[in-house]
Amino acid sequence: MSTAYIKRLIAEGEGQGLDFKYHISSASKIAKTLVAFANSGGGRLLIGVKDNGNIIGIESEEEIYMIQLAAERYCKPEVSVDMKSWEVDGFVVLEVYVPPSTNKPHFAKDENDKWMVYIRKDDENLLANKVLVEVYKRQNSNKANIIRYDLPEKFLLEYLSANDSISFSQFCRMAKIPPYIAERVLVNLVSINMIIVKHNSKGDYFALKKG
Repeated sequence: MSTAYIKRLIAEGEGQGLDFKYHISSASKIAKTLVAFANSGGGRLLIGVKDNGNIIGIESEEEIYMIQLAAERYCKPEVSVDMKSWEVDGFVVLEVYVPPSTNKPHFAKDENDKWMVYIRKDDENLLANKVLVEVYKRQNSNKANIIRYDLPEKFLLEYLSANDSISFSQFCRMAKIPPYIAERVLVNLVSINMIIVKHNSKGDYFALKKG
């Protein structure tokens, strides 16, 4: 591949599987992007590129060290990364590829030493809701999905058959159930692909899986 490959990526702009960083100043901050990609189908980081697509390049091996540090020390479990340096118009651009993980959820250690799960949505790294975290854990365990069809499940499926979506708080309130029961119901139904988790600027919500 030639440097035209990097220019094509830059022309695409930031999005679900692509992020630009003009430099790496914090291992904890870059860890958020690494786990978000790992938890959400993979992606690429281009280091030495501004948000507007201008190439400014990197000047040292510090960025490579920071990526390795973030992947190994600030991601749990460790996130796999593949790095390659490109010379583009006289500047060095570091490409960091994060493959989709089969060992989700990955946690990132933040500035307060708390371990948080992030996912990628368009060009943003968002905190994963508790339901999605539990779904990831269920998928990585040998625990069988035990599905009940009690009143909460009946209410949820009937409501979503007539409406586009429902939030966690709406489900609790409308079904008149405590959060721990709502979480159990949602985790079970997401785990068997009957419903899906969606994200927008107002938060997370749940919808029937179509098709």
